[in-house]
Amino acid sequence: MGMSYLIDTHIFLWWLFDDPQLHTDSREIIRNPENRIIISSASAWEIATKYRIGKLPEAKQLVEEYSQILHKSKFIELPITTVHALRAGSLPIDHRDPFDRMIMAQAELEGLPVITYHAAFQTGLIRVISGLK
Repeated sequence: MGMSYLIDTHIFLWWLFDDPQLHTDSREIIRNPENRIIISSASAWEIATKYRIGKLPEAKQLVEEYSQILHKSKFIELPITTVHALRAGSLPIDHRDPFDRMIMAQAELEGLPVITYHAAFQTGLIRVISGLK
């Protein structure tokens, strides 16, 4: 029986674009059909925002076909709730990125380990698995 993992936006993008920066161990976790791979709704918001402002031009198809790509990948969407939003806004950390804060809050509240490359996730509030090679 596998485990559930929340993956941050960069890990999701690295997985979809087969980026060599994604750590082999993380690839194995994501690839394993026994594991439940969960993506926050905040990732869709972040990807669409970065595509709109020109920081992620390669995400055109992803933005246009997000739900289908998520379904094809067998990833599970984690919707943002009011409880998640209140916790994200209240996290006692000095990190301004609203997308990261939401993913951290969801990981904490849902009891999910998060796969990320981002050092800001090392808050002691959640279990972090490094996605960086």
